[in-house]
Amino acid sequence: MMEPIARWFKWLSSTHGLNYSVFFDNYDQTLFLKGLQTTIFLSLACIFLSIMVGLIGAWLQGSRLRAARIGTAMFVQFFRNTPPLVQLAFFYYAVSSLLPTLTDQFGAQAPIINNLGWAIISFSLFAGAFNIEIFRSGIEAVPTAMTEAAESLSYTRFQIYRIVVVPIAFRICLPSLGNNLVNLVKTTTLAYAIGVPELLYASAQIWSEAMNVREMMVLLLITYVALVAVLVGLMQRWERSLRIPGYIA
Repeated sequence: MMEPIARWFKWLSSTHGLNYSVFFDNYDQTLFLKGLQTTIFLSLACIFLSIMVGLIGAWLQGSRLRAARIGTAMFVQFFRNTPPLVQLAFFYYAVSSLLPTLTDQFGAQAPIINNLGWAIISFSLFAGAFNIEIFRSGIEAVPTAMTEAAESLSYTRFQIYRIVVVPIAFRICLPSLGNNLVNLVKTTTLAYAIGVPELLYASAQIWSEAMNVREMMVLLLITYVALVAVLVGLMQRWERSLRIPGYIA
């Protein structure tokens, strides 16, 4: 099935000069698919971790401990008010240099956390800071009558948060959360700056050798549109599945 497609793109390149080499060159195809795989892994890891950061941070914002509230507020202000590329460079070049190194299989010194690891940490914290505020808005929208009813049943604060508040707040803030996660997926292209072999990095390697910048940029844009469309579709389906009839649309 793939052979006719490869022949057609090879004919397109030879007759019209449109060099989509990823469809007929095995090396370029492997490079592009590995970049796509890295982008998907990076996006999924950051989405999961940023949601965890958001839930924990929103919980700490309502803590009785003043230090926890202040620390969470400082975290949000730091990551929300600085560019993600600067944060990535800070972690990769500054924080990484303070950590001990390990000896790899070739006897060379290697960092404990590689460039992909720092990209996951940086983007997760960046998006997590926004998620904290998103979840906070959802928590504040939960009617106090529901939490008071849970308190009357002798629920602890954590039980109220986990069983009553989070399910309702999560549904309320899903549209805003989806928007932030879409931005997070697009932000992963910044990992190119520290050499993470994601989709943009792989595409740059291909067009530097095949001299097909125009074609690769078109393919890159289409690929990201498809990735974001899948995420948006999943978020919309998630919204419908969590719909509460009579309470919220």
